[in-house]
Amino acid sequence: MTVRVRIAPSPTGSPHVGTAYIGLFNYCFAKSQGGQFVLRIEDTDQARSKRVHEETILEALRWTGLTWDEGPDVGGAYGPYRQSERTDIYREHAQILLDKGAAYKCFCTAERLDELRAQQRQAGGQIGYDGHCGLLSAEAYAQQEALGLSYVVRLRVPETGTIVGNDPLRGDIEFDCGVIDHQVLMKSDGFPTYHMANVVDDYLMKITHVLRGEEWLPSLPKHILLYEAFGWQPPVVIHMPLLRNADQSKLSKRKNPTSILYYKEQGILAEALINFLGMMAYSLPDGREIFSVDDMVQSFDIKRIHLGGPIFDQDKLKWLNQQYIGQLSEDGFLERLLEWRFNADYLRKLVPLVHKRTHKLGDFMKLCDFMFVSEVDVDLSLLPPKNRTIEESRDLLQKFVWELESVTEFTAENIEATFLKTAAIDSWKIRDITHAARLAICGKVVAPPLYEAMAILGSDVVRNRLMAAIACVEPGLSGKKLKKLSENWAYHSAAYVPEQA
Repeated sequence: MTVRVRIAPSPTGSPHVGTAYIGLFNYCFAKSQGGQFVLRIEDTDQARSKRVHEETILEALRWTGLTWDEGPDVGGAYGPYRQSERTDIYREHAQILLDKGAAYKCFCTAERLDELRAQQRQAGGQIGYDGHCGLLSAEAYAQQEALGLSYVVRLRVPETGTIVGNDPLRGDIEFDCGVIDHQVLMKSDGFPTYHMANVVDDYLMKITHVLRGEEWLPSLPKHILLYEAFGWQPPVVIHMPLLRNADQSKLSKRKNPTSILYYKEQGILAEALINFLGMMAYSLPDGREIFSVDDMVQSFDIKRIHLGGPIFDQDKLKWLNQQYIGQLSEDGFLERLLEWRFNADYLRKLVPLVHKRTHKLGDFMKLCDFMFVSEVDVDLSLLPPKNRTIEESRDLLQKFVWELESVTEFTAENIEATFLKTAAIDSWKIRDITHAARLAICGKVVAPPLYEAMAILGSDVVRNRLMAAIACVEPGLSGKKLKKLSENWAYHSAAYVPEQA
């Protein structure tokens, strides 16, 4: 048997370090067994999936040094490797499940589902579908079909009993059928959910082992039911420990930088980041901390994966990066600097920002220093504009960060539109919000054109500089206040209508 593994990122935003983490362990396992590593794009979320995000994912993974044997860019015998190009395959298999009675059409309206969830919350019970359409008589079911109503396809789950799954790291795991949701497999738009596409693709692409994050453990019984319904042998499934923030919560961009490209822009070396991600759940037999991907491949043993919640420690990553930089020759160090920032392509982006403002060539670095440093120092006393408090400035910057999350193309024009929207909703003058943002992002109140500078820095660096400034303001935003602020902002943001020019 040829070992075949896959990684299947969704192109819905910046490429997450968790993708590189899971990709690394899949890659090392496959190569240690002489197997194949497949890249598949899970883009069935048509509202959020963007081709530009897919391209960024590929760029980020290539930068880490991971390579794949099959994928949307290199082809392979089991393509296509984008799920959006495989919809006919999923519909065909959904029909197989319907014909077998392993799935059923659900005609429930959004209103009924909302009412059901409200009742379940009030009763303090489990939130989930009640199986209503799965209990319809054959006559009632046929009547609903005859009306041509919109429907989703749901997995039929046994009312009683247990489902037993096995994970080589965790042993046998039992799941009570009574708490397994009747999962939607095909949405009303004809596209599959993760669960349907995942199982069908893994089987058709001959995936033998699946290494994925432990957040997918609740999906295991649903996938087992699907494999049984199709009569297929499931792959071996291994659930990796989640990367965590210092407070043990799941690593998230609201508490830690999570984009792979953020670390590239900060000057973290790819081999240092990959080494760090390997350390999160693996140790070499000799116990050394500095090791390469090849070192991991040579020693790889599933049993050496440790399940404790790995903390994504920024200081540890910086230390490790320093070790790698220290091992470079002076020429090698210079080469990395040139690749990172001191190259014609990057400098060419900065020239239009400062060309007409430069009196002497020596002014260039003073004008552009914030474009080269990893972090900026912020004088909080200068943060609030006239007639605004520091707390008001903190809250507005937080709202601006949330608004930036919806910007898929980080251009100067889109950044300006986001500033205008944020200022209008909260009745701020545009110059006041840009003042606060400029200080947080540039570390100075006088700087080159802000929108253009932000576009060059990129969304990940901008977001994390804003978050760093927000975190320095005392008193901080408590969880309760943050939740209230978020809900209030989401409401007003959704209702915002831009003024017509």
